[in-house]
Amino acid sequence: MDKQVCRWGVLSTANITKKNWHSIVNSGNGRLVAIASRSTKKAKTFIEGCQASIPVAHPVDAVEGYETLLRRTDVDAVYLPLPTGVRTEWAIRAANAGKHVLIEKPCGVSADEVERIVAACNANAVQFMDGTMYLHSKRMAALRGVLDDRTTIGAVRRVATQFSFRAPESWIDENIRLSSALEPAGCLGDLGWYTIGITLWVMNYQLPSEVRGRVLRGIRRDDSEHTVPLEFQGEMHFDGGVSATWYNSFVTQHQQWLHVSGSAGYLEVKDFALPYFGNEVSFDVSKHDFVNDGCSFRMERSTRTHTISEHSNNHESAQETRLFRAFGDLVLHGKRDPRWAEVSLNTQRVLDAAFRSANENGRPTSPSS
Repeated sequence: MDKQVCRWGVLSTANITKKNWHSIVNSGNGRLVAIASRSTKKAKTFIEGCQASIPVAHPVDAVEGYETLLRRTDVDAVYLPLPTGVRTEWAIRAANAGKHVLIEKPCGVSADEVERIVAACNANAVQFMDGTMYLHSKRMAALRGVLDDRTTIGAVRRVATQFSFRAPESWIDENIRLSSALEPAGCLGDLGWYTIGITLWVMNYQLPSEVRGRVLRGIRRDDSEHTVPLEFQGEMHFDGGVSATWYNSFVTQHQQWLHVSGSAGYLEVKDFALPYFGNEVSFDVSKHDFVNDGCSFRMERSTRTHTISEHSNNHESAQETRLFRAFGDLVLHGKRDPRWAEVSLNTQRVLDAAFRSANENGRPTSPSS
């Protein structure tokens, strides 16, 4: 292997691969080698479209069949954005072929599936990581500094978060994210991975003692055996008294915010998952003061905005690019990091518990039950 570059193959021409074509190009330590689809024609069309948008100087091969790509000796790592319902099979096949695995999320239909993927990666000494991009933003270190200093917002008491977008009717009728065979958790899987994940990150990946979930609105299409969540709400309760709530929806206008309440103040992030377009990311810390002065009652606002220099949208400094760069560094240096597997497993365990609770009319459950 050329120690200066991580050679990438991609299983699927899923739309998000267009974004990550750009991320690999800008990573500085990655090279796109091949794109696999069920037909060579589809893979060629996809590559031509990406080359027209973000051209690379070297040829990128169109490969017919995922297994064909996995047999290639010029591929070190695979990016796997296949539907959740088939991710486990191909992630395990990739690991068994000696390829490092970067997988989209949710990583599997259940924690049992993710455990099988991780076991295969461990058995073959390859790196595992999921594609949660915000975890690689420079903003996360700044947020952690505020959360952990114990004075800026004090002790964390409450976490609330939402990730939603308003999908058109045609999308609801046709998109695979509402197929119970391919994406059984619907908005909980697609968007809840982010809201559950950021809550666990705030809590330093302490698992909650209790999880509740409820499907507020679901859909059962003609192509699906089961109802799939369109709108979902969940709760977590942690030992020590911290509570959390989250909301996901395909029928509510786009929002992606995080609110952490502490004993001394609170912080807000308005775009924690997908930073708004620009060259900065930020968050606000507030400590308002209620003043009672004789007959004068007033709430005095005190908010400080923390700003970090970081572009959005696949720039060299963007979180997407930093994800692929970080993964490539692990591959090139031969130093696997097991922390990423635990992050994915804990997120999946809570997601499973919430879905289980929802299917049992909101009964409290736990990630270990």
